[in-house]
Amino acid sequence: MTQENYISNENLDSLLGEYAHPQGYLEYVNTLPFLGRLHCSTRQIEAGSWQEILLDYEVGASGIADGAWIKVTFKFYSDWGLFQTEDPKAANYLSAEYQARSPLPGESPATVQSLKVRFDQKGHERPYQKAIIVDIVDGYIKPGDHILIRLGDRRAGGPGTRVQTFVEQGFRFRAYIDPVGTSRFAEIPGDVVIDIVPGPPAKLAIVTPRLVKAGISFPVIIRSEDVWGNTCWGLGGQLQLTGHNSSRSLQEQLLDLPEQGWAVAKTTLTLDADEEIILQATLIGTNLQSPPTPITADSNLAYPRAFFADLHVHSNNTVGTNSTEYNFAYGRDVAGLDVLGYTANDFNITEERWKQDVKLCREVTQEGEFLCYPGTEWCGNSAAGGDRNVVFLGDEVLFPYDRQGKLVRSFEWNEDMKGKQLLPGAWPVDKLYAAYIHNPEQHLLIPHIGGRRAILDWHHPKLERLIEIGSAWGHFPWFYQDAISRGYKVGVSANGDEHRGRCGGGVPGTAVFGVNGGVTGIISPSLTKLDINHALRSRHTWATTGDRLVALLWSGSHIQGDELTASGAVTLHYRLLGTSGWDEIAAYTHNGLLWHRNLQSEAGYAANKIRLRWGGSRIKDRYRWAEWRGTLEFSNTLVQSYQPHGLEHPEEYVRRDGPLKLEFSSDTYGDSDAIEIELSDLLHAHFELHVEIGSYMKVGSPLRRNPYIHCPEFSWEFSGKDLINKGILRQELGGAELFIAVERLSATPMPRDVSGSFILEPQSSPHGFLPIYISGRQVDDSKVWTSPVFITFEN
Repeated sequence: MTQENYISNENLDSLLGEYAHPQGYLEYVNTLPFLGRLHCSTRQIEAGSWQEILLDYEVGASGIADGAWIKVTFKFYSDWGLFQTEDPKAANYLSAEYQARSPLPGESPATVQSLKVRFDQKGHERPYQKAIIVDIVDGYIKPGDHILIRLGDRRAGGPGTRVQTFVEQGFRFRAYIDPVGTSRFAEIPGDVVIDIVPGPPAKLAIVTPRLVKAGISFPVIIRSEDVWGNTCWGLGGQLQLTGHNSSRSLQEQLLDLPEQGWAVAKTTLTLDADEEIILQATLIGTNLQSPPTPITADSNLAYPRAFFADLHVHSNNTVGTNSTEYNFAYGRDVAGLDVLGYTANDFNITEERWKQDVKLCREVTQEGEFLCYPGTEWCGNSAAGGDRNVVFLGDEVLFPYDRQGKLVRSFEWNEDMKGKQLLPGAWPVDKLYAAYIHNPEQHLLIPHIGGRRAILDWHHPKLERLIEIGSAWGHFPWFYQDAISRGYKVGVSANGDEHRGRCGGGVPGTAVFGVNGGVTGIISPSLTKLDINHALRSRHTWATTGDRLVALLWSGSHIQGDELTASGAVTLHYRLLGTSGWDEIAAYTHNGLLWHRNLQSEAGYAANKIRLRWGGSRIKDRYRWAEWRGTLEFSNTLVQSYQPHGLEHPEEYVRRDGPLKLEFSSDTYGDSDAIEIELSDLLHAHFELHVEIGSYMKVGSPLRRNPYIHCPEFSWEFSGKDLINKGILRQELGGAELFIAVERLSATPMPRDVSGSFILEPQSSPHGFLPIYISGRQVDDSKVWTSPVFITFEN
């Protein structure tokens, strides 16, 4: 509050003469901001740590009316532990209390009777959508009083609150007030700003292209990560990099980690012979060692190496985390991407910020080293076509207006817009096509699944050359198959859609972005815009769920994405290169599954080794994940050992609950999780499985589960004898490919490099051509898909 906004004390005295008023009131309230101020002494916290954080709201000169309320909000993508107000001894307990200042002479006390606090995941406008809401109950509050909000209140013995799991420079709590009880809110000036930083090193990761041409150098990146997958910062120290196979070892390298900046080391290697080498890194002076990381050299490769892209990367100029500069540097220097597609939510980006980001894309692009494309995410509702990404491949960038000066956004709706009326632009998706059809070769549109999933009733074959099968939102093979079954000639991609600043296959946290971000593999003769543009629009791609996997499909000189014409039978070849070993490989056409290879079965089942695996999602839309909470009980056998697979973060678990029971808890987003189990006796074993399946809950205590209405729980009894006879027992549970299965396993390690061929006889197709693609799944649930080969059989 500034003095010039008010009549001075002297003027009031001369104007009013004698009158009753609290002594010193006017002088006091003139020292307060009208809407108050929010204070927090916390300035820096470790990602994923447990804390108690005190937010102190000092009421401003406005006071707060009976029935009014305040909100403390933060961005929707944060995976901060969900607050609850039910159990003060449990995690993430939220409290709010009133603290009065001393009354001035002649001033009555405030009459507020209590505060009511609650948490609503969509309690305010995006992006500050998550809201802690405090209601003023039965009375008013005076200027200078305080409302103390404790996040993770520990006073009753609770563990505190689990901070968001990913790094953010300048995480913000933003407060709003409805001072007079009209439910119209004003922003309280001055955000609480906290830096969320990585924790200590917990693991090492190596990034390679996985497949390279023999004799040509390739990049290798080693990074240190905390327990949540954040790249450590300012670590210093040295890494030891070794490489070997059964016949030789590479010369050891010692690499320095910087004292400042990301804990990342870079080097280049060259393999002169056709071979697979296993790389491994060790942080000297610790017991941290990377997983064995294979790299394969092939002298017959027609390109220098496999290239990898993330074509769906956000920054804090719309709804991402950290600056555009940060995300570009992370993609290039930490994730080891060759190609990055910057993506601005079209309704959310201002024209000024868009121009700055396009300029930055041009500045960081260095042909042969790193390519960066500007792009937008058209955010129309599913009923109007659903999300499409627009990648600008050329120099012309028509946004936010097209060539006729018409708005090409889906609509404009952001904090900085001048008006408050929501007006459509290029809506529905037909008008988006119209904006770019004049030059399709310089544009790439990619339908994807996110919050407003793309509906494939709309498709433009000249613009939409790829489709996004996976991202941090989940795995969506049904989406790809839908496009292929409709006869669309699309290739495949997977990308991050990363809102958390970890593009290029970044690990998930908790909440809505629940799996690793994907990456797109590209077959190209060089890392130039000319060749990469051609490869992307030619569908010379494969998609992975984040790991650097490779999947190739070809027939003669035709590769994945190509169209070929044949008068007789066609022989197709495939090769998949992985990291943890391939579990299964399958081929699909427009009719669905063509053939399937179970590599566990091919290797020969072990006598007593099995796997419980569960996965899928409840629905195909935004809040899709299924929350699995289950137990597996055994009789007539003992569990010798068990190993979880596919769990995404430390809050998912498998654990013993006594000698004859395993308990598990995980969420799936179209992916699958699993327990690998070694038994003493499978033949005579009896199993009892019980699972409860939960779903997203917008409002309410996270201590209370929200059952999935179509299958809230599932029980199943089966015997080891049944499993021995059938190899796999599986139950379909509805939703979007929800399932649970028990599978026999081999004692033999699964192969990392699998190839094969098959023959397709001439056959008719309702589309006039036969699309065929390959998919593979590793034992750790990492997946890969090729773009199809499109075969037209003559006659």
